[in-house]
Amino acid sequence: MLLRLNTADGRPLHEQVAGAIRRAIADGECAPGDRLPSARDLSLALGVNTNTVLRGLRTLRDEGVLEFRRGRGVTVAAGADRRSALLDRVRELVAEAAHSGYGRSDLIELIRGLP
Repeated sequence: MLLRLNTADGRPLHEQVAGAIRRAIADGECAPGDRLPSARDLSLALGVNTNTVLRGLRTLRDEGVLEFRRGRGVTVAAGADRRSALLDRVRELVAEAAHSGYGRSDLIELIRGLP
């Protein structure tokens, strides 16, 4: 699993860690049931404190994306790979925008304008 953090991102590091893991799962780098590297290994790879990684992992556990199992470590929860659901929602949004007279470039500009 190759994770990277964006140093220009202003979000707290634990949120960036959680987001990087969410994306790795959505992109198919990790599948449900796969075991994640240890928090220590992740912290070394990302160049952040182990507690920062643990906070991000706990966030994902609370969202139901990860499972913490004694003796098995941290694994990707069943149903965590929701990329297809996200793609369906994006397709619906593009269709709704087209129905309202907006093109894809208009939709992209609307998204970029969000805070």
